[in-house]
Parts: sequence; structure tokens; C-alpha cells
Amino acid sequence: MIVAVAAWLRLADLADRPMHADEANQAVKLGHLLEGGEYRFDPRDHHGPTLYYLGLIPAWIRGQGTLADLDETTVRLTPACAGILGVLFLGLLLGRVSLAAGWSAAALMAVSPLAVYYSRYFVQETLLSTFFLLGLYAFVRWRQAGTWGWAIAAGGAVGLMLATKATAPLFVTLSLVAFAAAWWIERAGRSDASTREQPRLDHQHVFAGIVVAAAVAALFYSSFFRNPDGLRDAIRTYSLMGERVAGGNAHDKSSLYYLELLGWKSSGGYVWNQLPSTILSLIGLLTILATRSPVGIFAAVYGLVWFLVVSLTPYKTPWILIHGVPVLAAWAALGASFWVTRGVVVRVIFMAVMAAVMGWQLTEVRTMVFRRPADPRNPLAYVHTSPDILRVQALAAASQPGPIRVITPEYWPLPWYLRGRQDVGYWSQVPAQCDAGLLLVAPAWAATVRERLTGSYEESYLGLRPGVILQVFRRTQVDSQRP
Repeated sequence: MIVAVAAWLRLADLADRPMHADEANQAVKLGHLLEGGEYRFDPRDHHGPTLYYLGLIPAWIRGQGTLADLDETTVRLTPACAGILGVLFLGLLLGRVSLAAGWSAAALMAVSPLAVYYSRYFVQETLLSTFFLLGLYAFVRWRQAGTWGWAIAAGGAVGLMLATKATAPLFVTLSLVAFAAAWWIERAGRSDASTREQPRLDHQHVFAGIVVAAAVAALFYSSFFRNPDGLRDAIRTYSLMGERVAGGNAHDKSSLYYLELLGWKSSGGYVWNQLPSTILSLIGLLTILATRSPVGIFAAVYGLVWFLVVSLTPYKTPWILIHGVPVLAAWAALGASFWVTRGVVVRVIFMAVMAAVMGWQLTEVRTMVFRRPADPRNPLAYVHTSPDILRVQALAAASQPGPIRVITPEYWPLPWYLRGRQDVGYWSQVPAQCDAGLLLVAPAWAATVRERLTGSYEESYLGLRPGVILQVFRRTQVDSQRP
């Protein structure tokens, strides 16, 4: 039932929100892969290739074979399905501790506004989070069962993480640190010194997992052996990413940015309040620190160090916080697994609190995901495309016959919305010849463009995103004496 709720929240009305510029950029790359069957990894941007290759599956299922055929629902199905699987994997992972922990964690993640919102975004973060949860689950099963299958599954999940985004090594490293901390605390707490043994690891299984991880990552980065240079670029991307996250760009933010998103804030009458769920998670964190269970210590160390690292890193975007959702859900769920054993009264009270928090989360989902998904006051709608962009297709249809000229340094997501036209050109400076059926122009260049037009044009404006507008010139009459 929890997975069904997660699926409905992530799949309903996928096409309603305008395409973010990042989504559009990656959707166009998916279209090119769909049409030409070729993909080359760009180490400077766009992250790893799993999003595009997995995006082929819903396109094939829905019978869409070209960029023009693709629609918003098709491209967003990939992260949406990954988000659903993430809920399932988290539930299975915490279910190894107790049934209460499993269903609590899954339920909290299923209705998390952050998880729902960015599961409906055609970006890599949800895939990375889901592959991480799969890897953790496979690792736990391998530690318990000691079989080749689970070792290979864990390695495959790590390989998918590496092929998704260059931040994947951070998750693996923090997991190893948290695992070592949990083992050390468990070892220190044993009364019998003779039982203090090193954790036994089958080195053959570990080696096999590493080989599988490297092979899976290499398979994607080499475009399934069609682009061997992709392996070199996959290594280069780490130094380029380091320069990007070190600071000095438009995405730099305060170290308190993520804490603010987990708290309460108001903007223009729009209230964002995640305090109920955050407080529940902090109660769970204090509980697991007090009980000092190995699983709880792993979750606490991993989560606290992760939040510290991302908070101190200048480069910040709200979708990065999606990786904190399973952590917060795990803290609350592990706390729940303790409190529900404290007697009937405590169990009823705690379950009522859980239900109230999830009910509050659902009201936030309704507002932020379905009612105001592109509202600039919505903290999750980060430099989001204005709904006004949806007019561009009607403008393009009214401009026929005649080419479309886009004369502006900032034009995404226009290539997505004009993907069905073959007569669109993009200029980063004003060309000598400007006449066209439709022109979308940076306002600073509008006067120059106007001087170079012949015939009659109707002028208007088109909102691209907050603070960025384009001036529209639509031809209404052609001067018969000019070509």
C-alpha cells in the first residue's frame, strides 16, 4: 500500500509542470540518443549516462522514436520509477531491523515533498539515491548471507552510481566510514574481549564486487564500447567537478541553506514548513544515539557527516537534499522501532504522531508538487521555468510559414518546446539578417534587432524564468519589395 501511494504521487499528472532548463537540456540529449543511437559523455557537464540510457526504455514502450515524439511524461517516467523503487529499497533495508522500522521509513519517504518533487524531475539525483539504497541493501544481504549473488549485486549498484554522477564516491566513502564507526562501537561495547574479532570479509567476493562495479561504470561511460574516450573523460570529470563545487559560481549558498529547507520559511504569503518531519527525525536520532545499536550508529554517522559535507560545500542546489531524505526517514524509523516496544500507550501515541506528520507532509506535497510546482516562492522550484513558456508553441504555430530565430544567450528550455520545428536557429549575437516568422530576443538586443527588420511585426514579451524575459517579434506582414 505504501509503494502504491508512492507510485501515485510520483506518476500522477507528470506533464503538468513546465520543463526546467536542466530537464530540457537532458531531454534533448535523450532525444538525440533515441534518434541516432549514439551518446558521448561530456565531462564538463550533464553528469553520467545512466539517465539517458534508462530513459530509452519508457520511450520505446510508449512508441516514441524521435526527439519530436518525446513528451514530458515519457522523460519523467525514468526518475519517477526510480523514486518508487527507492521507497521500496529503503523499506526492505530498514525491514531487516524490524517491521516497524521498514514500514515507517518507506512511508515517510513515500510522502516526503522533496522526494516526490524531484522524483518528477528529469535529473540524475533520484537515480543516484535509488542506486545507493539498492547497494546498501545488497551489501547488508551479502554480509548476512555471504553469497556471490549479493556481492555482485552490491558491486553492480555501485557501478550504476558511478555511471550516474561524479559525487558517487562520496556516498561510498561515507558508507565505509559509518560502517567502521558502527563496528568499532559495537566492538567496544562487548564485555568479552575474546569475542572482539575483525569483521570477516570474503576477499574474493569483495574483489568480484569491485570488478563488477568498474565494468558497469565502464560500460555506460564508453557508450557500450562505441566511445572508448568516454573512459578517459569519466576520470577527467572528477577534477572538473571539483572546480565547480569549490565555489565561485551562481549556485554558491550559505552553509545554513539545507537547514533552512528542513525548517520553516515564508515568502510572499507562501509557507514552507518541514519542521514536523525534521523534529520527528531528530527525536529518532537522539533515540538511536542513546541505544547505540550498530544499525543506528551507521545511520547516525553517515547522515551527520553527509549533512556536514554538503553544508560546508559552497555549491548547493535543493535537489541535492534528496539524498538526505532516506537518512531522515531512517532516523525517524529506527526511533519508531524502539518506541513502539515501550508499551501500548507509548505505541499508540507514537503511531499517532507518525500519522500526523505524514498527513502534514501530504498537504505540503499537494501544494508544492501539484498546485504550485513552478511558483517562484516554492523553495523547490529552483530558478524554474515560468509557465508563460507554454505560450511559445502557440506562437511558433502562428508564425508559419517562416523560420524562427532565437537571439539570446539564455534560451533553455526553448529547444525542448521548439523540438518539433526544423527551421529554428540560435544566435549568441545579433545577426546581420534578422527577418523571420518569429523572433525571441534578449531585451538588451531588441533595439538592434528592430532596426534590422523589414515588414511589419507584432511585439510582445515571453517569460523564461524569474528575472529573465524575452522580447517577441511575430511577423504580421512581409514587405513584398524585399526578399
